[in-house]
Amino acid sequence: MARPSSPLLTRDRIRTAALAMIDRDGLDGLSMRRLAAELGVRAASLYGYLATKDELLTDLADDVLAGVDTSGFSAGWRTGLTVWARSYREALAAHPNLVPFLAHSPGRRPQALMHADAVHGGLTNAGWPPRYATMIGASTKYLVVGAAMTSFSGGFADDVEVYVGRYPNLSQAHLLAGHEEIDRDSFELALTAFLDGLSRLHEQVVRSARP
Repeated sequence: MARPSSPLLTRDRIRTAALAMIDRDGLDGLSMRRLAAELGVRAASLYGYLATKDELLTDLADDVLAGVDTSGFSAGWRTGLTVWARSYREALAAHPNLVPFLAHSPGRRPQALMHADAVHGGLTNAGWPPRYATMIGASTKYLVVGAAMTSFSGGFADDVEVYVGRYPNLSQAHLLAGHEEIDRDSFELALTAFLDGLSRLHEQVVRSARP
């Protein structure tokens, strides 16, 4: 029997199939055995490419976070945070089922450490004390991860009759634009309010640091 001209498995093919499985079935739906079945191979074949499931998930985390942009700090700390937060949310929102893993122990992954280093440096270079820079980075992450994990608007029924009478104040709230637009605009509202507050705080911090 002729051997295939290209290998049945590659690390990229494994990662693509694993991410699709997580998107479809959730983190708990991924196992090396099920992934192997999806790829049409034996589970043992996967271990020639990846030592553990955690190694696979770390690869997926790096793939998803590769699109996060921390370059905006060259234009100022506010622009840097805005670009970072928006690209971070977009990356996570594309794969919400992976977010719990992405949020777990980020300091152990080189990709996450590079982002954290760029954000911290962008903030301290703009005059934020290191403690504030750390808290701002953490606060932005809380905002982004919370926004990416679930759809707030998606939890409401589309049928207005569900709300009329019993929940009169909600009878119009869900009739805004589509769910994705509500979620995006809600994130932008929270991000703008957060940044406006930081701008006022930054003035105070810089002023107090002057001799």
